[in-house]
Amino acid sequence: MFKNFKIDWISNIRGDMLAGIVVALALIPEAIAFSIIAGVDPKVGLYASFSISVVIAFTGARPGMISAATGAMALLMVTLVKEHGLQYVLAATVLTGLLQILAGYLKLGDLMRFVSRSVVTGFVNALAILIFMAQLPELSNVTWHVYAMTLAGLAIIYLFPYLPVIGKIVPSPLVCIVGLTAFVMMFDVDIRTVGDMGDLPDTLPIFLWPDVPLNLDTLLIVLPYSLGLAVVGLLESMMTATIVDDLTDTGSDKNRECKGQGIANISTGLLGGMAGCAMIGQSMINIKSGGRGRLSSFSAGIFLLIMVVFLGPWLKQIPMAALVAVMIMVAIGTFSWRSIIDMKKHPLSTNIVMLTTVVVVVATHNLAIGVFVGVLLASLFFANKISRMMVVKSDNVENDSCEYRVIGQVFFASADKFIDSFDFKQVLESVSIDLSAAHFWDVTAVSALDKVVIKFRREATQVNLIGMNQATRTIVDKFGVHDKTEEIERLLAGH
Repeated sequence: MFKNFKIDWISNIRGDMLAGIVVALALIPEAIAFSIIAGVDPKVGLYASFSISVVIAFTGARPGMISAATGAMALLMVTLVKEHGLQYVLAATVLTGLLQILAGYLKLGDLMRFVSRSVVTGFVNALAILIFMAQLPELSNVTWHVYAMTLAGLAIIYLFPYLPVIGKIVPSPLVCIVGLTAFVMMFDVDIRTVGDMGDLPDTLPIFLWPDVPLNLDTLLIVLPYSLGLAVVGLLESMMTATIVDDLTDTGSDKNRECKGQGIANISTGLLGGMAGCAMIGQSMINIKSGGRGRLSSFSAGIFLLIMVVFLGPWLKQIPMAALVAVMIMVAIGTFSWRSIIDMKKHPLSTNIVMLTTVVVVVATHNLAIGVFVGVLLASLFFANKISRMMVVKSDNVENDSCEYRVIGQVFFASADKFIDSFDFKQVLESVSIDLSAAHFWDVTAVSALDKVVIKFRREATQVNLIGMNQATRTIVDKFGVHDKTEEIERLLAGH
C-alpha cells in the first residue's frame, strides 16, 4: 500500500505540481465557457472543476488524468437549466454520480474492450480537431496583436524545451502563460483576457443540499438528464483513460474509474458545481507538462481554487492568446499523425471506421455519438468478416448418401449462407452433417440448422448430426425443434 502511495503521490512531486499549475490556468477559461454554454453562473463550472479534480485524485483509477467540467456534459444540461433552474442541475449531478457508481459495481467499464483501436484513433483525431476549432472564435475578427501573441506563445512552447537545464525543468506552457501575461501587463496591450469571459467567484464553495422536492416528480424530471450525463461522462472518461494508458504505458482499472467519477460528481453536486468527467485536452496538457501522479490532479484543483478566489485580479490579466497557444499545442499533440500514414497499409474497413468516427464527432460535436457509431460500424465489419469464414464442404455422393462438413462460425450473419450451402434437390437416402469444426452462436443459427434438417426430411432423407461440441449442443437442445416430434409435425403440416 505504501509503495502505491509513493508511486501515485510523491514519486514526481515537482513535475506534478508544475503540471498542476499549468492545468489550473488552462481550466479557468474553459470552466467559464462551459458554464456559459450550460446557462449557469461561471462559479458553477469553476467550483465543479475544483471539486472534481481534487476528489478524483483520491477516488479515480487513472493517475495523471484530469477530470473537470466539460463541454459535452454542459450541452446536456441546457434544457434542464432553462426549464427548471440550477437546483435541478445540482440534483441531476448527484444522481449522475450515483448511476456512475452503480455502473462501476456492474463492471460496465469492462465494455471498453469492445472499442476497437480504429474507433479510439478516430476519437482522438476528432477531439484534436474540436479542440482546434474551439480556438477559432478567439482568432476571428481580432487585431494583429492577437495573432502575434499566439505565434509568440507557440514559439515559446516549442522552443523553450531546447534551453539547457531550465528547459527540462519548467513546463514550457507555464512559461508561455506567465511570460505573455507579464508582457501584456507591462506594455498595457489591448487584448482579450480571462477577465473578459466572466466574473470570477470570490468565496470558497460551501456544502449545500439541492433545494428540490424529494419526490417522484423530481426523480422523473432529472432521471433522463442524469442517464445521459452518466453515459456520456463514463464514455469520455473511459476513452480518455485508455489514451492516457497508452501515453504512459501503464494500465488502469476502468470499473474503479467509473466509481471514482461517480463519487466526484456527487461531491461537486453537493458543493454547487455541475457534472463533469475526464478531459482529454487537459489530460494531454498534464502529461506533456510532466504530470504523472495523483498529485497533479489534486494540485490542479487546489491551485484553481486559490487562483480564482484569492488571485482573481492577477488572473484576469492572462491574455486569451496565451491559452489559445497552449490549446493549439494540445490539438497538434493529440492528433494521431501516424494514422494518416497508416491508412495506406490498413484494411479499408479500419480506415472507414476511423474516418466515420471523426466525421460524426466533428459534425455533431458529441463524442458519445461518434464513438457509438464507430463501435457499431466496427461490429458490422467484424460480423461480415467472420461470416465469410464459414464454409460447408460436401463429399461425393456414394450409395445414395452424402456427408457435409461445416467449418467456421454460424450466427445471424452467416445463417443464410449456411442454408444455401446444402443441395436439397439431390435424391438421397441419408445425409451426415459433421459439425465438429463448427460453432453455433445464437438462435438464428439454430433456426438455420432446423431448416436444413427439416428440408432434407421433407425429401424423405435421413439426417444425422455428428460432432457437435458441448456449447453448440446446449444451445441446439434448448432452442432447436428438428428433434421434437410435435414441432416437426406442425412445421411439416405447414402451420
